[in-house]
Amino acid sequence: MRHIGLRSVLIALVAGLPLGSVWPARDQAETTTIYRFAAPTTAEATPRISEDGEDRKFAETVERWNDSFLWAPASQTSEVITRFGDEARAVFGPIPDGDCTDEVGKNIALEIDGNVVDLKPNPAKPGNPLEFEHRDAAGAIVKWTDIIGRCDKPSLAGSVTYCGMNSRISRVVKGNVEWLTFCRKSTSSLEIEPDAYWQRSNPKFSRLGMIGFNAASGEIVFFDGTKKRKEFDWTQTFVPPGGHSYSDRQGRAEAEALYDPTFQIACSACHDNKSAYVIDPHIGMARVGYASGTDNGNSPALGLGNYLPQTRRARDSPFRIIGSGYTSTHAAAIRRAKTVIDPSGNCTTCHTLTTQATGQRFAADAVAQDPWISRPSWAQLLQMQGEQLKLDEIDSHRTTWARQSGQGKIHPWMVPIDGNDLSTSMPEISADDWRKLSNCLWDAGGAECGYQPLYTPCPAPGAGSQGDNARPTEFAAIQLPLPPGEEDIGRRLRLSWHYLNDLGGVPERDDVRFDVALKSVAIPLSAQPPAAGDYPNMDETRGKDFIAISGEIGKSGTATLIRNIAYFGHAKFTEPAPSTKPREFRLDLPAQCDRRYLARILPKRFCFDQSGVKYADQGQLLYADIQCDKP
Repeated sequence: MRHIGLRSVLIALVAGLPLGSVWPARDQAETTTIYRFAAPTTAEATPRISEDGEDRKFAETVERWNDSFLWAPASQTSEVITRFGDEARAVFGPIPDGDCTDEVGKNIALEIDGNVVDLKPNPAKPGNPLEFEHRDAAGAIVKWTDIIGRCDKPSLAGSVTYCGMNSRISRVVKGNVEWLTFCRKSTSSLEIEPDAYWQRSNPKFSRLGMIGFNAASGEIVFFDGTKKRKEFDWTQTFVPPGGHSYSDRQGRAEAEALYDPTFQIACSACHDNKSAYVIDPHIGMARVGYASGTDNGNSPALGLGNYLPQTRRARDSPFRIIGSGYTSTHAAAIRRAKTVIDPSGNCTTCHTLTTQATGQRFAADAVAQDPWISRPSWAQLLQMQGEQLKLDEIDSHRTTWARQSGQGKIHPWMVPIDGNDLSTSMPEISADDWRKLSNCLWDAGGAECGYQPLYTPCPAPGAGSQGDNARPTEFAAIQLPLPPGEEDIGRRLRLSWHYLNDLGGVPERDDVRFDVALKSVAIPLSAQPPAAGDYPNMDETRGKDFIAISGEIGKSGTATLIRNIAYFGHAKFTEPAPSTKPREFRLDLPAQCDRRYLARILPKRFCFDQSGVKYADQGQLLYADIQCDKP
């Protein structure tokens, strides 16, 4: 074996396959500074920090050499909204400004008796008072009215103006991720009047909402405007929570005042169909077509058309809410939510229905049936009665025209077999079939309902589920020259590997870090490779009973644990550079001669929900023998 003033550093994986001899870049002299690591024994289960300060010296050196890259994502602040935005950026990548301006926002029309209605000055009356102009599908004025009590498609939200007009929505798509901004006009009375507020030209609105959704990973996030403001203005764009980066101080401060830190609106109760939006007759206008009027059965007045494309997602598709603040507030509802199979075979072949709003309100309204439970508990009875009152209130704002039979029929707005064919030739759901389905939707059924959790768990890195198959590769250990001024340390050992966090196909995704558990023992005389039991175990690598020494370095059982290693170059509280190729990870360690270093390298995902972090199954085992020539 060749020598260059030092004997070779032996490197191997746990399988004993050699990675080859690794040589220092230059000769290193023996030093008098020694870092001692006690060899593990079965009796040592509780973390201990050495009394002679060697553990602290080791930790401080590791921190000095690696500190810029030892940090957890979304850990800069505990401010609720700012942290919320940092979590979302770590999963979805850069977040665009919320934008409902004239150049971007799409207007949501109001329809009455098949006509489009807008609020304008009436030129036929003295003083040109504001009144409601009704135009047919060809654009001809049908009539003017000074009041609106009903509309064809009243909102199903239940807490906003039933027949509101001129709200706006915008959609931004980048790869698998789409962002929706909803600038909704509404008033406390939930009714509409000929007030200038409702004009299309008036940029004032009362409710700001944003949704981010990754179609590949099924991850979704909800931002809701603060309830302390009565009005917003869509001539301005809205900075996302957390600003545009960790360093965007102005944007982060603006966002803290712009969004609701209490998460009082349970957005996920309605947006629970495993998609970014709920297709109902109010928003998905082109989905609910007229039986006549144009060649394709859809009125040209139905403004959004296919702006929100139909995306069918199966009930077993991944679906997970991002945001520790939001998921903490609504933890109970998230935990209880289930998907449902329609026992009658009518509705869930095409749709995902749940025991939340898509089942208990949207489905009931879609088929024009009352909620029903076979044997309701007292709590279920009260809840069902409340929902019935809300459905009755919605229906009282629906026009008779919308419920007509024959040509133009649009309610019920969903029928079995072909939900887009609303002609009288298509049969509506039978009362018996509806009761079977309703019983399931109210979580009162049994095996016939095919219940399964609506929200899927956070995937561990490389778990092979929910599209996460990426695993770290190219593990290596190498001895390098000491940094200038560190000559009294001993030796420098670098562990390195490559990894690309490609869940959801987001080039800037940043929710995975690595932990490295380390042990040091004397090199055995036999120089035989270590056994699997010699390495730090999983509990130690996961940080069980972790005791911090300095920053992210501490003791865990009999091992030293270095936590939250970001890829090389990803300095603390900076945005990740986009990449579609594996990134390099490094960890530099002070090492001493004639010692064996055993490491377990383990990736973990920050879930940003109530499951904390998810670790990979076993991690990678790596060892190196540091053998130095005598002076």
